[in-house]
Amino acid sequence: MEFYHGGDIYSQEILWDRSVNINPLRAPEGVREAVRRSAAVCERYPDGRCRGLTRKLARRHGVPEEAVLCGNGAADLLFQMVFGERPRQGWLLAPTFSGYEQALAGGGAGISYLTLRKEAHFRPDVQQLIGQLAVDLQDSCPLRQPVVPGDGGLGPGYLFLCNPNNPTGLALERGELEALAAFAEGAKIRLVVDECFLDFLEEPERYTMVPALERYPHMVVLKAFTKIYGMAGLRLGYCLTMDRGLIQAMERVRQPWPVSLTAQMAGEAALEEGAYLIKTRQVVRQGREQLSQGLKALGFWVCPSQANYLLFQDLRPGAEDGRLGRALLEQKLLLRSCRDYHGLDGSYYRTCVGLKEENDHLLAMLGRLYRPLS
Repeated sequence: MEFYHGGDIYSQEILWDRSVNINPLRAPEGVREAVRRSAAVCERYPDGRCRGLTRKLARRHGVPEEAVLCGNGAADLLFQMVFGERPRQGWLLAPTFSGYEQALAGGGAGISYLTLRKEAHFRPDVQQLIGQLAVDLQDSCPLRQPVVPGDGGLGPGYLFLCNPNNPTGLALERGELEALAAFAEGAKIRLVVDECFLDFLEEPERYTMVPALERYPHMVVLKAFTKIYGMAGLRLGYCLTMDRGLIQAMERVRQPWPVSLTAQMAGEAALEEGAYLIKTRQVVRQGREQLSQGLKALGFWVCPSQANYLLFQDLRPGAEDGRLGRALLEQKLLLRSCRDYHGLDGSYYRTCVGLKEENDHLLAMLGRLYRPLS
């Protein structure tokens, strides 16, 4: 099976990895110190229930501890959801993160795509999404079954929504998402809002659906330490939901120790890093503007982004074969090809936002390679 996700620096020689959306500041010192401390107690089993980390997360988000479940990254948790409940149907934006599709397909669910338009910069229109969902439900009457909140059952299935979306970096504010959440709740669709990149946004409180969890008991919010705290190698994510039936279904299919002791200690330390988040947003804002302007000046189409990554397109004839990405690989630089995103092809790429000198390097390399390939 081909590995399509970013970060594949193991099957090839890579000097510059721009394919993963990690905080350009890397892990804060408090997290690194926690990792070092964990080595002194590595003979211990980790707490299978992540009690210390769960308590801190519950306080951070103002939810009960029983509404929090930690996992080996957010991807681990979305697979637990699907394999715990086995939905018959899933709805996905196109383009969006391919992990949702992999989980649904592995769980035997049918998949429908809610296609986004390049003319609108792939930004979701909530009313159009609701309209398409309503039509799908009308055409699939056998899927509609009543569900009692918390009983672990499902109606039509799952709707995954990445906010901000991956690979576009565009986000919907909570006011917009509430309409979708209300529709999903009424239709007994489980809305899963993936907020793994939300903390990179300016004013993330305007976008998060955590304050709405009690109003929509079937909704789930996914979050992760992976990207925002530069902890990709440690694998740590969590979900928030008021649906105890879902939590129990996930617990039935997960391993006894889903989160390592090191990751738990690092996660607790990361939650103390308030100033780090403020600095991160400043660095990302400046780097994103630098990269966006530079890519446009070179002749690429660039999707406006609010996150720490940019989607851009090689507009030259024949570019859908991925020639630009291959040319960069020969120079040992890795971009995230978007050819596996539903609705995109090999002419689309995603790059992380780096520090100024890292962005300068990418733009200089593209400047040398882009014209000779035409």
